Amino acid sequence: MKNLLFFILCMFMSGVANAVPAVVDYHFDGDTFSAGVMLDTDVEITVRVRLINIDTPEISGKCTAEKVMAQSARDLLATIIPRGTVVDLQNIKDDKYLGRINANVILPDGRDVGQIMIDSGLARPYSGGKRQPWCK
Repeated sequence: MKNLLFFILCMFMSGVANAVPAVVDYHFDGDTFSAGVMLDTDVEITVRVRLINIDTPEISGKCTAEKVMAQSARDLLATIIPRGTVVDLQNIKDDKYLGRINANVILPDGRDVGQIMIDSGLARPYSGGKRQPWCK
């Protein structure tokens, strides 16, 4: 059942170029948001999207500094991709949590949202494994 969402997205993607359009809805934190994805003219699903290859501080962080940075990261993500923005999801991968996918998120002008977050200093590159702490 966990891979059902991923399977549906892969079936949809088999007939399209390298990107799946999605409409941004709710921002959970600096690296995760929900979006609506049209699978067909009358079939839309809502998925949680985690920006691939980045890590941002946790909203329920271990120290005050991490919590403050997490709020700033979520606010920045909401500024970059406000609710209603259409983005392209690329390199979609299954995630460890049911109902969530990992993807590169690309703006209409071609910029990578993850890279913008990294450039801001509110995110760092992440390739899996143990995450580095945000608290000093």
